Amino acid sequence: MQPATARQAYLDWLRVLSILAVFFLHSGMAFVEEWEWHLKNKETSNLLMEVNFWLGRFRMPLLFFISGTVTYFMLLKRSTGSFMGLRFRRLFIPLVFGILVIVPPQVYMERLTQGFKGNFADFYPTVFTTGPYPAGNFSWHHLWFIVYLFLYDILFAPLFKWMMSEQGKEALAFFNRLANRRWIYLLAVPSVIAYTGMNLSFPETHDLIHDWSRHVYWIFFLFTGFLCVNFSSLMNSLERNRRTSFLLAFASIFCINYIRWNNLEPENVIPDWRGDWRTYAYISLFPITAWFWIFTAIGYGKRYLNKKHRIQNYINEAIYPFYILHQTIIVIVVFYVIRTNEPVMNKFLFTFITSLTLIMCIYHLLIRPYDITRFLFGMKPKKKETKPGVETGVQAAPEKSAETIPSAIQIS
Repeated sequence: MQPATARQAYLDWLRVLSILAVFFLHSGMAFVEEWEWHLKNKETSNLLMEVNFWLGRFRMPLLFFISGTVTYFMLLKRSTGSFMGLRFRRLFIPLVFGILVIVPPQVYMERLTQGFKGNFADFYPTVFTTGPYPAGNFSWHHLWFIVYLFLYDILFAPLFKWMMSEQGKEALAFFNRLANRRWIYLLAVPSVIAYTGMNLSFPETHDLIHDWSRHVYWIFFLFTGFLCVNFSSLMNSLERNRRTSFLLAFASIFCINYIRWNNLEPENVIPDWRGDWRTYAYISLFPITAWFWIFTAIGYGKRYLNKKHRIQNYINEAIYPFYILHQTIIVIVVFYVIRTNEPVMNKFLFTFITSLTLIMCIYHLLIRPYDITRFLFGMKPKKKETKPGVETGVQAAPEKSAETIPSAIQIS
C-alpha cells in the first residue's frame, strides 16, 4: 500500500472535533470538583465532571495523533530544513506571542480571586519578575501543547523524513503486517507499558522539564499518527476494525468507571498499593482506553467523515487561532459568571456559548483579515486578490457558471 499523497478530509474534521473537545472540557473546568483549575465555582456538577473525565482520557492523545498525520503531509513536499523553518513560524512565533499576550490575562484573573488589587497594567510587569507559575506569574498555560509539539517536530524531523524515503519504507515495511486481522492494536502496546511503568514516578506537570512520562506517552501518539499515514494499510485496518475498537473502548472506560464509582481505586483498598500489581493493572486502563477511543475515532472518521465541505477551508484556518485564544476567553467569561447566583448548568451553558461566540468574532474580525495577526497566530498569509486582465495585462476569461466547475475546484 502506498502512503497518502493528499490531505484527507476526515483527518481535518477529527482535528476540529478534538480541539472542540478541548474547548468543551475547559468550558466546564470551573464547574467540576475533581480537578484543580484557575477559577472554581462554588457549586459543581457531577454529570459534567463525568463528561469531562471521559473526554480527558483521549482528547490530547487524539490531538497528538492527528498532529503526526499533519507532520507527514507538511514534510511530503518539503526538505527537512524547510519543514523546521515552517514549524518555527507556525508554532514558535505563536507560542512566544501567546506567552506574552494571550496567557497573562488568565493569570491576572486568577490573581484577582486571590486578592490582587491592581489593574492589568499594574499586574503585567510581574509576569517577568515573579518567576514561573504557579508561584509566579510567567506561564504558557494551555499552550504547553504547542511547546511540546514544536520540540518533538524539530527533534524528530530527520527521522520522519527518513521514514518517508524509499529506504525508510523498505526498512519499516513490517508495519504493513500489522494491518492484517487485528494486529493493528499492537501499535498501542509500547505506549501502554511506558505509561504504566512511569506514571507514578513522573506525574503529569506540563512544565517540560519534569514531564518524562508524558513526553514518552505523547511521542508514541505522534509517531503512530505519522506511521498510519506513511503506511496507509494501517489506516485501512483501523477503518475495518472500527466496531472492535468501539467495543474495546466502551469496555475499557466502563471498567475504569466501575472502579471509580465504587471507590475501588488501589489507593483506597490496597494497603501497600504502590507495590501491588493491581495498581499497575488499573493504571494501564488509562492509556488503553485512550488508544481504543482514538482508533474508534479514526476508524469511524475515515468511514463517514472523508468528505470535504465548502466551509471546511474556513474552519481549518480558524481552528489553530481558536485553540490559542480559547482558554483565555473562557477564563475571562468564567471570572464574571461564577459571581452570579444561577444554577451551575446555566453557568456552564452561558460560558460555553458566550466564549465560542467571542472567539469566533475575534478571529473573524481581528485575526483573519490582517497579515500581521495571521502571522502572530500561525496562519498562512492572505492570498492576494488580483483583478483578472488588469495587473497581468491579459484579457479576463469569461466566468463559468458554478454548475460547470468541477466540485473539487469549488471546495478547494
